[in-house]
Amino acid sequence: MKKLIETIKNIYKIEELRNRIFYTLGILLIYRLGSFVVLPGIDPNQLTALQDQTADGLLGLLNMFSGGAFANASIFALGIMPYISASIVVQLLGIAIPYFQRLQREGESGRRKINQITRYLTVIILLVQAPSYLANLHVQLPPSAFVLSGLFFQIQSVVILTAGTMFVMWLGEKITDKGIGNGISLIIMIGIIARLPFAIGAEWTSRVTELTGGLVMFLVEILILFLVFVGSILLVQGTRKVPVQYAKRIVGNKQYGGVRQYIPLKVNAAGVMPIIFAQAIIMFPMMLGNFEATSWIGVMFSDYTGFAYNLTIALLIIIFTYFYTAITINPTQMADDMKRNGGFIPGVKPGKKTVEFLDSIMSRITLPGSIFLALVAIMPAFAMMFGVDSQFAQFFGGTSLLILVGVVLDTLQQVESHLLMRHYDGLMKSGRIKGKSGM
Repeated sequence: MKKLIETIKNIYKIEELRNRIFYTLGILLIYRLGSFVVLPGIDPNQLTALQDQTADGLLGLLNMFSGGAFANASIFALGIMPYISASIVVQLLGIAIPYFQRLQREGESGRRKINQITRYLTVIILLVQAPSYLANLHVQLPPSAFVLSGLFFQIQSVVILTAGTMFVMWLGEKITDKGIGNGISLIIMIGIIARLPFAIGAEWTSRVTELTGGLVMFLVEILILFLVFVGSILLVQGTRKVPVQYAKRIVGNKQYGGVRQYIPLKVNAAGVMPIIFAQAIIMFPMMLGNFEATSWIGVMFSDYTGFAYNLTIALLIIIFTYFYTAITINPTQMADDMKRNGGFIPGVKPGKKTVEFLDSIMSRITLPGSIFLALVAIMPAFAMMFGVDSQFAQFFGGTSLLILVGVVLDTLQQVESHLLMRHYDGLMKSGRIKGKSGM
């Protein structure tokens, strides 16, 4: 506790870090307030049916991503998922289309063009999803809930929903530029944290009122949740040392660089991005189908404990783990860097052979990492099979817990960097927090 208090004092002493933290908290407060602003023309007192629809299933997960804005018929109801869907499409195009491959190699100017294309695609997706969301409102809510109606209400609501998501995206970019941490990731995380008290309350109520274990069972669940949380930290951090070494160049009797060093590879180089990608892919057809559970995607995947949903999400996570690792880890560049610095892998020739060796190593260590990530992602299904409330079960692994762990570690790593750069003690005795790459 003394160490923590001292660290907080050190954070407050650094003016830049202090301003960045307060700026981030202010932006997140704006986002949370906006999630309670109901669309003009809708009675906020008649949203019970919509909130019941988002109690579980895929729509419950989508509502959690938006921090409850979906169930509140808020101006931020569509959340940040359209932007994530657009990012997935653009990254896939970067593999298949030479124009996007050329942009990826152009550095900062190419990155700006890719971001601009992603924004345009986000607007297109929003113009499709916003009418679907409004159609779902007309199905779920009674006619008396609509103070306004007609074509003007439709156009007005589509514009507001589109502008709301673009504003949330702008808030995320501002956090990344002037705040601390990755803005989009923090916005998703704050929505998940906002649902946690409701999930704990629902689980406590079910245990007490239904006489299914009472306080003892509730405490056991909290203990299991803590163990899963620790396991998620280890999974997100990955392994920075794999059984592959390279020796420094030896001149005469002197060895430069000291002892052999490990190649900095990770078992889980993709972090939590595969889970976000997989959820976005599954949610996208439902968004186009007016968010109805009667659509084919809703019938197949509305049950979290169903075989179809869990098998599909596990396979998608494994596929996207390989995909995201391939676009973030470049064996060719690693081999060139080793060659320039006079390093080599014992028993492997520099150049093409080194690239092939690194690629094979990455494929082997990514497989168990992807399978473990998929198992953690479908863990809420097993929790619900043992009688855990569906809202609380989402935090037993799955998307919510992994995103929460990954974003917290990444943000703490940035705070740690600011402290160490100014010769202050970090947040841990080791002075190092292993984070993940930002979303």
